[in-house]
Amino acid sequence: MIRPDPAALAAVHARAFPAPWSRDEFAALLAQPGVLAVVEPDGFILIRVVLDEAEILTLAVRPEARRAGLGGRLVGQAAVAAAQAGAVRLFLEVAEDNAAARALYDRAGFRPIGRRKAYYARPDGGRTDALVLGRDLAMNPDTAPLP
Repeated sequence: MIRPDPAALAAVHARAFPAPWSRDEFAALLAQPGVLAVVEPDGFILIRVVLDEAEILTLAVRPEARRAGLGGRLVGQAAVAAAQAGAVRLFLEVAEDNAAARALYDRAGFRPIGRRKAYYARPDGGRTDALVLGRDLAMNPDTAPLP
């Protein structure tokens, strides 16, 4: 994989989230071993693979490109990349109140495995729980197939 431009990732992230990550934060993440990015013009996904597990660090899609299948494609491509890197399980955290993201991950075969209380800060100062989701990357009847 080609290492993406941290400034370009930060620009997309800024369009997708109220508290975006900076160019420097992306540069630091991309310099870490096991961090992989799948990038398309309107979005990207960043994962980290450690031994036989992988974690989705962030998924960002420009608002004007949402609801057209890009998020699902990126998740599928990240699952394939994680499996190719040796991971057998893929995890992520998602805000409990993020219905669109939860539906996307449910369609991709992720299932709840835990909760982090008051994990995400909200712009209004409030906090919301994160759901920890996971899926096996091996084919089995209980998970959606990899693309």
